[in-house]
Amino acid sequence: MLTITDKARDRILEFIGEESSPVALRVAAQPGSPLAPQYELTLVDESDQRAGDTVIDAGAFKVYVDEESSERMDGATVDWVETVHGGGFQVENPNYKPIGSEPPSGELAQQVAQVIETRINPAVASHGGRVALVDVRDNVVFVQLAGGCQGCGMAAVTLKQGIERMIKEVFPQVVDVVDVTNHAAGASPYYQS
Repeated sequence: MLTITDKARDRILEFIGEESSPVALRVAAQPGSPLAPQYELTLVDESDQRAGDTVIDAGAFKVYVDEESSERMDGATVDWVETVHGGGFQVENPNYKPIGSEPPSGELAQQVAQVIETRINPAVASHGGRVALVDVRDNVVFVQLAGGCQGCGMAAVTLKQGIERMIKEVFPQVVDVVDVTNHAAGASPYYQS
């Protein structure tokens, strides 16, 4: 079940008050990035209820959640937060954990970590680089580059022609290798473009 905080409910009611006809809130979670879904909160005409929608009574308005999003949104909370840059809706969703929030686990993660330590890191060490396994989800491997690889102008080439190739040779079930490095923070890249 989706929860809407009092602050979010008040803000939604303000937006609804600006409408001339009865409206409902449609909430959707698109799969989007493997890191987290993209959330959509849209005011729709109350008659826009679709077959398969989960309907939530939020008191003064109804919330429609499409069938695909319903499972993704189960247990999620919609809140309104104020920051120095303004306010906005924020969705806290226990179904999605940020990449790297927990150590990688599972047999594939352990095996990939072994390949990174024994084959990949010795190869990038000659440039002062290092690769760390951040996570493995749905046969997608997430890595972070460090040392001479962080900020290197050739990091994308190293990722695709080196790291990804070596991992996929050993683990054909891996569908992608994603670099989650903040390359702008690289202090001493091996090659600067």
